[in-house]
Amino acid sequence: MTLGLGTSKIRRTSSFLLAYRRVVAHWRAITLVLILALGTFLIAHAELFLLFVVALLFIASQIFWIKRIIDVGEWLLPGQPSRARVAIIVGLAYLFLIAYSYPTTIGQGHTFRVGFYRLPNTVAEAVFWWWFVGSMLAFVLVIVFGIVDRAARAAVWVYRKARRTTQRRVTADSEVAAPSPSRRHFLQQASLLMSATPFVAAGYGFLYGRLDVEIVRQRIRLARLPKAFEGFRIAQLSDIHMGPFATADYIRRCVAITNELEPDLIVLTGDYIAWDPGAAKEVVHALAGLRAPHGVFACLGNHESESETEQFITALFTEQDIRVMRQERKPIQLGGEELNLIGIDDPRGESEAEWRGDVYRRLHQGLVMQGTVNLLLAHEPSVLMFDRAADLGVDLTLAGHTHGGQLSLNFIDRSLNLSHLLYRYTNGWYEKRGAQLYVNRGIGITGFPIRLGARPEITVFELTRRV
Repeated sequence: MTLGLGTSKIRRTSSFLLAYRRVVAHWRAITLVLILALGTFLIAHAELFLLFVVALLFIASQIFWIKRIIDVGEWLLPGQPSRARVAIIVGLAYLFLIAYSYPTTIGQGHTFRVGFYRLPNTVAEAVFWWWFVGSMLAFVLVIVFGIVDRAARAAVWVYRKARRTTQRRVTADSEVAAPSPSRRHFLQQASLLMSATPFVAAGYGFLYGRLDVEIVRQRIRLARLPKAFEGFRIAQLSDIHMGPFATADYIRRCVAITNELEPDLIVLTGDYIAWDPGAAKEVVHALAGLRAPHGVFACLGNHESESETEQFITALFTEQDIRVMRQERKPIQLGGEELNLIGIDDPRGESEAEWRGDVYRRLHQGLVMQGTVNLLLAHEPSVLMFDRAADLGVDLTLAGHTHGGQLSLNFIDRSLNLSHLLYRYTNGWYEKRGAQLYVNRGIGITGFPIRLGARPEITVFELTRRV
């Protein structure tokens, strides 16, 4: 009887072990299927995929750099404290920064709050974003150097394998691709030096880059330009984003620069506040100093629509003789001839179909004049907006919204910027089916208060007749 029970237990145990081994044998296939399923879902939802990649990169970078900080802390702190004690100190400091920054950065999103920004909040946000941008970019550089190091080892291994085969000689050195100590030391030192560069660059982008205004001069050739408008000059400012990192003094400096350019007409293409609707009066007051012979005109951006300040800020601008164009047109007359200036609000919609319908409702045929140049002010340079403008015969669209990505490798290619992950048209001049689009990088910032390779921009257009 006892023997039978023992045999039964052995059989059950054997069955369990067999099932376990089968699961273990197929764990790679199971993992691969799960990864593919997740990848398919994320690719089908581009925004979620981008968020997922950024989140993974951020988590990995924070683990990496916190470990490095703990290493440095063990070395610097007196009395040689234990690693656990240093880890607790670093962890508490890190959690304090995250917790204090949460309302103003991570948890804020597009939540608008009146009078929210005070000095402690502003400092916390600046430190958080300096660390966020610097640590992410530095971690990417560390990965690159790691790949280079492993590629070098692989190349050495392949070379020694090939030499062994050619010479028919087997030696201990040819079996193992022992890394060169001097090469590894050089790569470690270079990696350390280069990984510090993004932190310095992020500091530069915060302290100087976000305020380093560039004047861009762009000649626009238009086939239907009336002769009286030859050489007509238009200045564009966009994405002011009044807030703690685009102050009234800074905006007034941009206003003074614009006035010194002596344009014939000035246009503003939306997003006048950052996250505090209470800044509307101050930003309008700062922009009220703009002067041009043919006037100052504006359209509204997504920050006005999302904060529900469209009517309020329009009234404020009207008091300062700045006309906000809301699904309307205004002929600009000169020497008995005219060009047609159009302005629309930023489109809305919960779905793509709703958003498309709103674009068509706001930008309609009745706004376009035949036989002359039509110039459109529209905040967001979407593909749909540009297509619609081209279909209606709009000659030139002036837009903003993208900030040029704020982080950009524009000196290599203008598409190498963060905004290009979401938008096709991110900065500068584009043309499609005879219609032209110019995307201004703006003078303010949102999100991280840093600009690298995408300087704040004031654009001056000179209109000329295309022959």
